[in-house]
Amino acid sequence: MTQTIFILNGPNLNLLGKRQPEIYGHDTLADVEAACARVGAEVGLDLRLLQSNHEGQIVDWIHEAREAAAGIIINPAAYTHTSVAILDALNTFEGPVLEVHISNVHKRESFRHHSYVSLRADGVIAGFGIEGYALAMRRMGSLLEA
Repeated sequence: MTQTIFILNGPNLNLLGKRQPEIYGHDTLADVEAACARVGAEVGLDLRLLQSNHEGQIVDWIHEAREAAAGIIINPAAYTHTSVAILDALNTFEGPVLEVHISNVHKRESFRHHSYVSLRADGVIAGFGIEGYALAMRRMGSLLEA
C-alpha cells in the first residue's frame, strides 16, 4: 500500500535555482519534486510537494496532513528560526517529521543555528543540496515501514 507524505517548503524556495545559487545551487523546486517522485516510486511513497511564502498557509497544510499524510518532510526556510506557530502545528501531527535544509545552516550566520522545528523533528538533514530531500524520502520510507 502506498502512503502519502507532504513535502512542505517555506519562503523563497519558489526561487530555488535563481536566488543565491552560490548557496542553494542551480536546481529548481521542480527538480526537487522530480527527484522526490523518483525516490517515492522506489520506496512506495506518494508525495504532495507544496511551497508557500506565508506562514499561516504552511500551518494549514500541517493541519491538513493530520488527516491526509503519513509523514511530513519540511524545509521551513527562514521560518525555521522564527516560527513557534509551525512548531505548534507540527506538535499536533502524530506521524514522523523530517527537517531538511539545502545549505549547511551551521556554517552560516549564527541566527540560523537555532531551529524551532528541530524540537519536533525526528531527524534533520542539512548541507546536502537538494539531495537532502531524496535522503529524507528514503528515511521516511524506512520510518513508515517500521
